[in-house]
Amino acid sequence: GLSAMELKRQLGVKYDTAWMLKHKLLQAMKESDDKQPISGIIQLDDVYWGGERRGGKRGRGAAGKTPFVAAVALNKEGHPIKMRMTVVDGFKTKSVADWAKRHIASGSAVISDGLACFKAVKEANCEHLGVVTGGNLDWLDHPAFNWVNTMIGNVKNSLRGSCHTLGAKHLPRHLAEYCFRFNHRFDLKSMLVELGHAVVASPPMPYRLLKLAEGHG
Repeated sequence: GLSAMELKRQLGVKYDTAWMLKHKLLQAMKESDDKQPISGIIQLDDVYWGGERRGGKRGRGAAGKTPFVAAVALNKEGHPIKMRMTVVDGFKTKSVADWAKRHIASGSAVISDGLACFKAVKEANCEHLGVVTGGNLDWLDHPAFNWVNTMIGNVKNSLRGSCHTLGAKHLPRHLAEYCFRFNHRFDLKSMLVELGHAVVASPPMPYRLLKLAEGHG
């Protein structure tokens, strides 16, 4: 959760060096988690980042916002065990189907709101339950979405605190960082080992490539 500026201070290196180190680690985290689809009972939601303007439209259809999928996998007791947050090119049937085939294990049970494109998780051989909610904010407290809404709020607040100017360009890696840390929270020793393996397995990523916009999905 450290910003590149704070990493610079702690390591005593130049900002560009700290930024590159941070993003190489984030890239390794993303590649590691992307290889492991989440499974079980999954709460799914559409989320938007950025583009906040006072008095402007919020949420779906707002200009300048980056869409991403938020998914939280629960165990049989209803406790969160894994999460995945992935930037997509939009909430369209094909985009959701492609995302689900890559990130959700076959046979999982997916719960979402009534957004039509979420039915596409069936193409990944998953069951789907759409819960139609009202147009007000009461749905935020709906038990079918309690954990995914909690995680979305936590991640957004943390990003706003540590990444004051984060835009769409590098959002995928920053989302992956929070997912990786959450997914390994019960065993910190194994998290470090997994990160070490991921760093070794990650292909070379020079500074010029790290600065490019990251891909979706």
